[in-house]
This record gives sequence, C-alpha cells and structure tokens, in this order.
Amino acid sequence: MRAYVVTAPRTGGVQVVDPPAAAPGEVVVDVARVGVCGTDLEFYTGEMQYLASGRSSYPMRLGHEWCGRVVALGEGVDPWWLGRRVVGDTMLGCGTCERCWAGKHHVCERLVEVGISLGRPGALAEQIAVPATSLHVLPDSVDDAAGAMVEPGGNAWRAATAASVGEGQRALVCGPGTIGLLVALFLRASGVEVQLVGEPGRTEFAAGLGFDVWTADTLPVVPWHAVVNASTADFMPARAVELVEPGGRVVSIGLSRTASVVDTRTAVLKDVTLVGVLGGSAGLDPAIEAYASGAVDPRPLIGAVVGLADAGPVLGGTVRTGGAPKTHIDPRK
Repeated sequence: MRAYVVTAPRTGGVQVVDPPAAAPGEVVVDVARVGVCGTDLEFYTGEMQYLASGRSSYPMRLGHEWCGRVVALGEGVDPWWLGRRVVGDTMLGCGTCERCWAGKHHVCERLVEVGISLGRPGALAEQIAVPATSLHVLPDSVDDAAGAMVEPGGNAWRAATAASVGEGQRALVCGPGTIGLLVALFLRASGVEVQLVGEPGRTEFAAGLGFDVWTADTLPVVPWHAVVNASTADFMPARAVELVEPGGRVVSIGLSRTASVVDTRTAVLKDVTLVGVLGGSAGLDPAIEAYASGAVDPRPLIGAVVGLADAGPVLGGTVRTGGAPKTHIDPRK
C-alpha cells in the first residue's frame, strides 16, 4: 500500500510498504481522511520534544486525526465491527494498570500514541491497524470531513467542559487555531458568550464564524468567568490567570514552546481553579454526538483537502487554506 513516511527533519515521501495485518484484538481500517495538526508539523520539522527524549524516532508514519471503514478483523474481534465507519482513539493504554482501570488510559505509564510515539504507525496511509477497543462508531450523519475532526473535537470538548461555564456566562478563548475555534464552538453551543483573542492577522477567520475576536492590545476589560488557553504563547497562561474572574477557571490545552511561568500568588488570592487537558479520549463520543446533532459543525474549519502525495507541502506549511486552520489528506487520492 501507499504511505507517507517522514525519514528525517523536513524529509519524507510516499513509499510502497506492506499493508497492515490485524493482530489479535485489532482491526484494519481503510483510511478515508486524515487531519494534520501542529504535533505533526513539529515531527516534520524535527522540533517535537519526543524526538529528543527518544520516545519517537524516524522513520515515522504520522496521522492521528482520522476516520475510515473497518475491512479486516483480527482474532477475538466481534464480527459486528466489519464494515463500520469509525474513528480511533489516539491514546492506547495498557488496559491493566490502575490509571487505565480508572478510565484514565490517556495518562497510562505505558501509553502508546497512534502516529506519535513508540513506533505505532499513524494514518497517513491507505490503511491503518488499531485495537478494536480504541474504536468509536461514526453515524451516517457524520461525514468523512467531520469524522476526521472528531479527535481534535474530543480535545476541545474536554477543554470546554473543564471551563465549567454555562448559559449567560462569558468565556475567553486564547488562540484562534483549530482547537481554540472548536472550543469556542462547543462553548457557544451550550449558551456561553464566547470571545477569542489572537495575534493580528489570525483573527479574521474566527470573526467570519460570528465570534468577537480581539488582539492582546484591543481586548476589552470585562469579567471572564472562564479563560481557555489554546495558544502556544509562553506568556498566555499567566495572562489567563490575570484575566479570569475571581473564583473562575483557567483551562490550559495549548503547549508553549518554552516554559510558562504562572504566579501562584495571583491564582491563590483570586481563588482560581487551574485545569490541564491532555488528549481527547473522554470527549470522542460527545464530539460525535455534537456533530451528528448539528450542534457543532467543524467542517468550515477545513481549508483544503489534498492527496497523499501532497502531504509534504502540507507538513511544510506551504498549502493554502484560505485562512481556515485545518488541512485534510485523503490517502485514496
């Protein structure tokens, strides 16, 4: 089969590789769509910290935001799965430790991440093999475009839920990228007044979705009952604590490239709750439900869909998306 393989920083291409076989407990999926995210870009440029720590190494097959159809079953897998349209959890826990038993497999000490760590191949290929336990069914009302947005949607749902705000309250989302915009969409769907803050030149698309969007210099002084930081700016966590109302919540889902410093004196004196969000595992089904009902439509965030041969330009950041933050790859092309 055809697969896009990254062999070194800024180096990769389509290769013909052996198709995956379904090991016991696994399925093989024909991949329909793959989303490219910031983590993939960092692996492509060589900046991803996992490469330095040895948790990941080249050659790599990226791709952890995907959807497709099950075409083969390994031993012990329920035949019901054959032919189902599915997405898969990126986070694969061991299934036997205390964290996994507590429903926190995304922080399992023996965690493996699809298309990210410990050599587990991702979905930038015509087929992918994954454990059946990681699968989530897509209803017909969620097409392939929305299906490949379920993984980032799960992350965003968790961040929006962690903000613990409801109808009539006000939330600020920092960073109008894919995750920030999805957080804003989930919050708006629950009746929250949502505004965003971002760098000049990155706010127009969010404004086109009907949000009030500000820069750091123009942000109004109003009470924010929650602040969700989906930015990579190292100053933003501290700024979020300053901006949030006393007794409010700050949710961090964005990772800065350098260490961020938060003054815990401010957090304590304002009685602020700080929440970190890693992974979308617990949010995958809620994201599917929101997409299926029409409460949230992630598809306007997709600016381009290209074939597998164009994965290099996508990872290199040279594909035009018209301002939309997300690019999808169709491995069948």
